Amino acid sequence: MVFYPLQIAGLVLAFLGLVGTLATTLLPQWRVSAFVGSNIIVFERLWEGLWMNCIRQAKVTLQCKFYSSLLALPPVLEAARALMCVAVALSLASLFIGICGMRQVQCTSSNERTKAYLLGTSGVLFILTGIFILIPVSWTANIIIRDFHNPAIHVGQKRELGAALFLGWASAALLFIGGGLLCGFCCCNRKEQRHRYPTPGYHVPYTGKQKNVTMPRKTSTSYV
Repeated sequence: MVFYPLQIAGLVLAFLGLVGTLATTLLPQWRVSAFVGSNIIVFERLWEGLWMNCIRQAKVTLQCKFYSSLLALPPVLEAARALMCVAVALSLASLFIGICGMRQVQCTSSNERTKAYLLGTSGVLFILTGIFILIPVSWTANIIIRDFHNPAIHVGQKRELGAALFLGWASAALLFIGGGLLCGFCCCNRKEQRHRYPTPGYHVPYTGKQKNVTMPRKTSTSYV
């Protein structure tokens, strides 16, 4: 395949996006404590994630606690949990489909067109996974920024953007690029197959009547 490097680059970037998606889901640094105004107690930092909140004291001890009740969580956190879980499951399925579409893997048909379609499907699913990541990450960042600039909220309750949000944006970008490369590989493969095996044209049968041409015969004359 001429466009084989697109396949490898797309799968590698998508795999990195998958690892970043899993890390974004598990890390507690979605919301971190902000040190503004009179809140200058820097030896204690508070991290809030999707599954737990952690307190880091003097950069030595770290204490984490899982959320005790699922029903007591805010609706925003529940929606973010659900979307990130869907993103992780969808990225795993996309990676499996992409691996099945590789040329070296013989678990599916050896037809190049079928493998190209599998890679294209994997690319579309990776792009969809990136959208599922952007929704909760951007939504949470918007809430943090809105509350930070809200004067009605106490300084001790204000939060800043955590490292997990930036990791989520980077993972979505990797998934978009990797999925785009896989979709481009599928399109380029289809064009290559079309040029390699052109569709035979329709030939109109010849219906003209053939004229029977009779050649004059030589008559032998005998002279006596």
